[in-house]
Amino acid sequence: MIVLQWDQIETVLLDMDGTLLDLHFDNHFWLTHLPQRYAEEKEISFEQAHDLLTSAYREVMGSLKWYCLDYWQERLQMDIVAMKREVANRISLRPDTLPFLDTLKDTGRQVILLTNAHPDSLSLKVERTQLDKHLHKLYTSHEFGAAKEQQQLWSQLQRKLGFEKEKTLFVDDSASVLAAARTYGIKHLLAVANPDSQQPARQVAGYHNIKDYRTLLSDIRQHPI
Repeated sequence: MIVLQWDQIETVLLDMDGTLLDLHFDNHFWLTHLPQRYAEEKEISFEQAHDLLTSAYREVMGSLKWYCLDYWQERLQMDIVAMKREVANRISLRPDTLPFLDTLKDTGRQVILLTNAHPDSLSLKVERTQLDKHLHKLYTSHEFGAAKEQQQLWSQLQRKLGFEKEKTLFVDDSASVLAAARTYGIKHLLAVANPDSQQPARQVAGYHNIKDYRTLLSDIRQHPI
């Protein structure tokens, strides 16, 4: 049973992919669909394409370039946005997302999306899910010129929003991003243990872990703002 101090939480910052949306789409795109299309383009095997792309991913992982579709379009000379649309039917909300978001809003909390996703990727996912209707504000780290793994993102975001670190909950599926939020001083942290519906759950060490937000709803309702 996860016990969060809801009487102290006024602002909730939420990651998107793996946290509100099923990470299966992104994993399928970057690990299967893009390597297949790259293999076709370069006339090489899928295995060769997969290895080449995996090496390219490792070079920039954790930086803003890793999340930047413009960067990948230039580097690979392929229309990444168009290719994402080829498998956009795989984009889906987690089944527990809307009850969670709507309960947070109903109890008076500020509910804000903070994603590393490129604006074009965010637009596609909003188009497919209407996620924006359940949030107060949506921000991508590209607006700040730094990824969530970097401290300058957090300082810029706080200046923009004016949230209090001691009264803020941050939810993400990435250990490195959660660590950055902790370093910045965000008091309440929650890790998603099952970001990809097609993969087994795994614990994110050092944090409260959640598999279904619906287990939190009763406690949230008991502590409105």
